Amino acid sequence: MYALRFETRALWTQLVLAAAYVLPIAWLGHITSSGVLDGVLGGMSGLYVCSHPARHAIDVLFADRFALRRIWSSRSGAWWLALNGVVLLAGWLLIFLGIVQLIRA
Repeated sequence: MYALRFETRALWTQLVLAAAYVLPIAWLGHITSSGVLDGVLGGMSGLYVCSHPARHAIDVLFADRFALRRIWSSRSGAWWLALNGVVLLAGWLLIFLGIVQLIRA
């Protein structure tokens, strides 16, 4: 049977990856000298960042039918779920900024 663990290391790593793209774009307006390359980097890294919360959602929905009860019954589970939501929003932000960089190019 699948054992649901509330591991957060990969999620925090994804947030650091998102910040590594967003902060230079916010301050400098670009990372490389090419807007197309900046857009592709943003889109691809956004999809990668979104893949971890998506994987967790699929695991919760299909691998363990009692997972939602365990998530909501503990404080660590609720925080893990909230962190998944934050990482998903960060991934969407990366994709959006990547699209904006492509449009500007």
